[in-house]
Amino acid sequence: MGKITIWHNPRCSKSRQALSLVEENGCEKEIVKYLEETPTKDEIKNILSMLGVSAREMMRTKEDIYKELDLKDENNEEKLIDAMVANPKLIERPIVIKNDKAVIARPPEKALELLS
Repeated sequence: MGKITIWHNPRCSKSRQALSLVEENGCEKEIVKYLEETPTKDEIKNILSMLGVSAREMMRTKEDIYKELDLKDENNEEKLIDAMVANPKLIERPIVIKNDKAVIARPPEKALELLS
């Protein structure tokens, strides 16, 4: 089984639950505390490609910063990605990555798709 990387926020219950599932399955893991180790623009683009989603689908649209930056009507992917780099709190969590695949583990059980 390949190593699992999880973009993790320890303060988030869903993120903690997904991490527990990874640990319960005995997976070798790397934990990226993305709020402390802000992902680069290229890293975010790579994850978006693995997820197969748009930048907005990887964003926490209910965060105050999303509203403050008035991103609701922004359709430029580059600007949305730049907003996530500048404000990692906008990145949906947790993101579980294995090889060239990733899932947003909401609900946390979605992580199981990569653990088998």
